[in-house]
Amino acid sequence: MRMVKWMVPVMLLALAGMVGAFARPSMEQRVPRERATIVVAIDTSLSMEATDVAPSRLEAAQAAAKDFVERLPKRLNVGLVTFNGVAQVVVPPTQDHDELLAAIDQIRLGERTAIGEAIFASLDAIKTAAPKDGSKVPAAIVLMSDGSTTSGRTDGEGAAAAKKAKVPVSTISFGTPNGYIQIPGEPEPVSVAVNPEALDKIANDTNGKAFSAATGEELKAVYENIGSSVGYNTEQRQVTSTFVGVSMVILFAAAVLSQLWFSRLP
Repeated sequence: MRMVKWMVPVMLLALAGMVGAFARPSMEQRVPRERATIVVAIDTSLSMEATDVAPSRLEAAQAAAKDFVERLPKRLNVGLVTFNGVAQVVVPPTQDHDELLAAIDQIRLGERTAIGEAIFASLDAIKTAAPKDGSKVPAAIVLMSDGSTTSGRTDGEGAAAAKKAKVPVSTISFGTPNGYIQIPGEPEPVSVAVNPEALDKIANDTNGKAFSAATGEELKAVYENIGSSVGYNTEQRQVTSTFVGVSMVILFAAAVLSQLWFSRLP
């Protein structure tokens, strides 16, 4: 008798699920973007040698950037720009993400910092990935730096160009106020405190997002946040088949149990 009482609500639950399927239920789901271009711009100035972020700012940045690339949808075009006193497109936007991972491992440091030039180089890289049919595809720049511009065109010029091209620049200020490096020939360590204000302004001026990270794990979390926003769309997708499938499983289970206990179907 207890089994009969138990099976009635199970059967009703299954039937309710099948009836609910007729309402064409939907829910938000993350859908990978397949026609988008992301350029990752990484600061390679000498200040990235600072060890206030273990094992160093550079090594932590390399690990986080690689994790970011690996999480992006495979069919997304991703490029790499590095910048110190000059900016260069190391890897033009490509779907070969393994090429990017290898290039990130080969990053070398240089003097000075050219954030404005990095934005211009990133915009040039995005142009190379434009579809031949002339259609507009979404693009974004993710720029990570630990300092301020000391070379090349200004941040304001770069931000203005990105805004005109309708390309948001999300920025990450990476490091702590306590960073320092030892320059050969200098008797005292040189402070390389992180300066987030300039990067915040670039993000605000281009409709991007500004982030700060003081550890390698924080940097990975920031990249993951950015990856969710630039690599995926959130869309309403029908889940009718899920409702029907779950209901059928419940009905099948009820039928099996009924056959086992009562040697008949409910």
